[in-house]
Amino acid sequence: MNKNIIPRRSLATEVAVKLQERILKGDYKINQKLPVEAELMKRFGVGRSSIREAVKLLVNSGFLRVQQGLGTFVEDATGINEPLSQRLKRSAPEKIDEVREILEMKIAEMAAMNRTGNDISKLEHFLGKRIKASNENLLSECIDAHINFYIAMAEASKNDILADLYKSFAFQLKAALISKYDDTSAFKSFTDHHRQLLDGILRQDAKKAWYWIAKITGHITQ
Repeated sequence: MNKNIIPRRSLATEVAVKLQERILKGDYKINQKLPVEAELMKRFGVGRSSIREAVKLLVNSGFLRVQQGLGTFVEDATGINEPLSQRLKRSAPEKIDEVREILEMKIAEMAAMNRTGNDISKLEHFLGKRIKASNENLLSECIDAHINFYIAMAEASKNDILADLYKSFAFQLKAALISKYDDTSAFKSFTDHHRQLLDGILRQDAKKAWYWIAKITGHITQ
């Protein structure tokens, strides 16, 4: 059996992890062009959509860059001592959640203060997709929309460092959510909370946005 063949559970995430490991081991060098999609599909035993999503995840986490018309290249993800994505990979899930939740609370507050009309359109779009997918019990689509909503909120903060940090956490978050949930019931139960969060951002009410993200993350229970 080909050891590179990926199990059918969470194909894109598993491919991304395998590619990330090869980059960190030096199998793919900095600025080296990745093999074409057809070769990666054959190597990992997955379809084109899984390869494209895996590449997108690694672009968001800083391991790859796409150069239009040229291909996909390995980015310098070595960092000062250890790549953040690699550090997160070996961290305890509860530690990752603690830091991610702190980030989300600050991001929500800053998004309310700094968002543009375009940011609101993106947030409304992804929240709408999240609600629709959760109502139809489409777990993968729901998780994608959920993560994209939070990435859009991070970008609305207008702090590039915060946004980049959150994108690194989002890579780990997707894998964690896929492993944790079998259906969308948990996402449905927080729909109203997210509507209130979006309303706070829309009204540029930083206190309201902070309050509802604190409710979502469990820092406020009443």
